[in-house]
Amino acid sequence: MKYRPDPALTAALAALAEQGRIEVRVTPGANRDAVAIVDGVVQMRVTAPPADGAANAAVLRVLAAALDRPPRDLTLLRGGKARLKLIGIAEG
Repeated sequence: MKYRPDPALTAALAALAEQGRIEVRVTPGANRDAVAIVDGVVQMRVTAPPADGAANAAVLRVLAAALDRPPRDLTLLRGGKARLKLIGIAEG
């Protein structure tokens, strides 16, 4: 099933990503993909396991869907093996 975000969440994420990057806290191996903003922190849950880069790919895919952008516009800048990740977002 494809992740479908709430339009209000998309607008809030776009506001946080105005500087071309966004920091997220990731929980891999979740029951379903989800994105939430809690106290100004973007929290993501992805179903992919934290092995062989699967969770990182899922983070980029789900965040792209939440931002209503193509996945090619997002790049993992920092945190390849950490829960806190910095994602770069191309202007568009």
